Amino acid sequence: MPTPDRTSLADIVTAARHILESQGLPGLTMQAVAERVGVRAPSLYKRVRNRDALIRLVAEANVRDLGERLSAVDGSGDPGRDLGEMARAFRAFAHAHPAGYHLIFANGPEETRPSLDTLTLASAPALRVAADLAGPEHALAAARTFTAWANGFISMELAGAFNLGGDLDEAFEFGISQLTAALTAVEPPRAG
Repeated sequence: MPTPDRTSLADIVTAARHILESQGLPGLTMQAVAERVGVRAPSLYKRVRNRDALIRLVAEANVRDLGERLSAVDGSGDPGRDLGEMARAFRAFAHAHPAGYHLIFANGPEETRPSLDTLTLASAPALRVAADLAGPEHALAAARTFTAWANGFISMELAGAFNLGGDLDEAFEFGISQLTAALTAVEPPRAG
């Protein structure tokens, strides 16, 4: 078996992400990760403090991955188009990594949640597009509205909760167009 020195933190997080996707959060144990990277469980604790720390590392890796996908949406000069591309990237990530996606938005213990720095960096592309659409003074509110809508739609989709039929891709595109129109129509605050 490899020594802990031959097992990198990156390998541990990668193994943990695979376990999360294949076995869910209950299957993400220190023992399972140790077996996956080829060390004994006690050796894993030399790299990762405990299971909560491992879950946080996995959540942060998923947040960074999602943030990179959002950052790949280059500014086309059309904020509505960019918002649509960002929403599609958000949805594609969720479909590719459903357990990781749910972990990002899970209301778990503080020790398992991604750090504010990680979330801030990943949120930058959405804040930029939101500012372009709704104005800088409304950027945070607009980005939150976008995230809430996208997360709600995608969470329901992943849970199989759309039971009335219809084309979900069409519904998603409808949501993008309506959200874009709503955010573009934000009126500046009135003085005095």
